[in-house]
Order: sequence, then structure tokens, then C-alpha cells
Amino acid sequence: MGFESPVTIRSGPWSAAAVEGFLTDSVIPVRLASNGREFPLVQSQWFLYEDGALWCCAQSDSVLVRRLRTDPRCAFEVSGDHPPYRGVRGNGEATLRADEAPRILPLLIERYLGQTPSPLADWLLSRLDVEVAVQIHGLVVTSWDYSARMTSAEPAS
Repeated sequence: MGFESPVTIRSGPWSAAAVEGFLTDSVIPVRLASNGREFPLVQSQWFLYEDGALWCCAQSDSVLVRRLRTDPRCAFEVSGDHPPYRGVRGNGEATLRADEAPRILPLLIERYLGQTPSPLADWLLSRLDVEVAVQIHGLVVTSWDYSARMTSAEPAS
């Protein structure tokens, strides 16, 4: 039986399984772009990849949530800031899920802050009643990986 992925690969060197592995293992913010009346907005969000979707949380009255209510189409990029450069970018459609915020927000906090109690974690959880989970699904992605060309170069002497 082959690997069935909910992710559609547009291009790039990685298979769907490699893309899903990267999204699952990367603990860096996603850069999420939403549409506005005149210009797109790019915001960094904590995320997790689960069951073929990217999940984030945001306040229900945030600019991001307001924009996604108007137009659920969005684009994203997950990539590190340090060599070797590699990552995934793509687009999808957002569904706002207030009912999932109590499940997703603690998972995001643990993923990015760890299990040690912190004032930031306490503050984020204290605002849970106005939090919305953002589920980005229907992912169409492009991957890139410059590891081979960056690690094969000899350092300058």
C-alpha cells in the first residue's frame, strides 16, 4: 500500500511524506499571508501539522481572523533562517474553529515553550475564551532544499 497524503505537491525535491515530516518536526513559526482590501498581510504564527492541515491560534478579533473570515484563502511558508536553507511554501484555505481552540492552544504552547510553566503560557491560556483555532487545509505546496549545494561548498580560507 502506498502513502496517501492530503498534501498536494506542486513542485520541489521532497515527496509528500518528506513535506509532512518537515512540517511535523519543524518548531519554527509559519509565515501566514492573508488577503486584505488592498494588500496581503504576512504574520508569523506558531503552528502544528496534524491530519493534513496546519493549525494556528489567534484572537477572535485579530486582523488575521477578520481577514480570514472575509477571504479564507491564504498562503504560507515554513523555513528556517539559518543555512542550509530548506522549507515548504504553499497555499490553502482556512477554517476558523473556536471549538478547537481549547485543544490546539495548549498543544502550541507545549510545542513552542515546552512543559515548564511560564508567565507567557499562563497569559495565553487566560485568554482562551476569545481564542480561535485556524485550520489551514487543502494544502498545495512547493518544497526547496539547498542542503546539498550549501554543504558541498568548501569554506573560504
